[in-house]
Amino acid sequence: MKPAGLVLSLACMLAAQDKNIAVISHRGEHLRHPENTMAAFAEAERVGADYIEVDVRTTSDGKLALLHDRTVDRTTNGHGEIAKMTFEEVRALRVGGREKVPSFDEVLDYARGKIKVYVDVKSVAARDLVECIRAHGMTGDVVIYSGPISKQIQDLDPRLKIMPEAVSAALAQKTIDELRVKVLAFDANDFKPDVIAVAKKAKALIFVDRLGAADNPAAWEQAVEWGADGIQTDHPEELVRFLRAKGYK
Repeated sequence: MKPAGLVLSLACMLAAQDKNIAVISHRGEHLRHPENTMAAFAEAERVGADYIEVDVRTTSDGKLALLHDRTVDRTTNGHGEIAKMTFEEVRALRVGGREKVPSFDEVLDYARGKIKVYVDVKSVAARDLVECIRAHGMTGDVVIYSGPISKQIQDLDPRLKIMPEAVSAALAQKTIDELRVKVLAFDANDFKPDVIAVAKKAKALIFVDRLGAADNPAAWEQAVEWGADGIQTDHPEELVRFLRAKGYK
């Protein structure tokens, strides 16, 4: 008779091999292309990612643009807070010397029928976000890391997949009970057995970050064995190759 630990390990491996693990490309393929740009998103799609992760902010004239930081200073040749700039002013800047800051409309239009979108809400009104997604026919093809506006989004359109941070077993359970979420987000701090168990019991998908020091094959393997349904990475091409070789994709 096999030791219990080995039996459990084999069971986890067999369960993982039945899954198709989603590859989430953090800010697009941004190691070789400027982050949050059409070039980065196109490359992520080319290498086989299932999702592009995009950071959405609102300009002073109410347009939705893609930028991670509160200011344009780090990623463009300009200066200032994006919330105090018009979209035309933002659009005139260059990211990485050659790319433009995309609008959310532009990215959704590109993604439709090609790749899904993981929306990281930075500073957006719930109604503006929902209307934009609806207008592009992407309601079934996005997950929304939405923080405090999760309930507003759900009230506006229950079909949309809001994805709150798990945080802890107690808070994950509270979120599931109150919002009936279908997806939970995890990072290195809350990707723990007791929190994972709450998500699994509720049959919520588990999307986990594997960024920085944790963005490597050993950590990807652990994520899959612990029940991840999607992995966010800065190395989409390598992760796609890894998952295919392991039979997880």
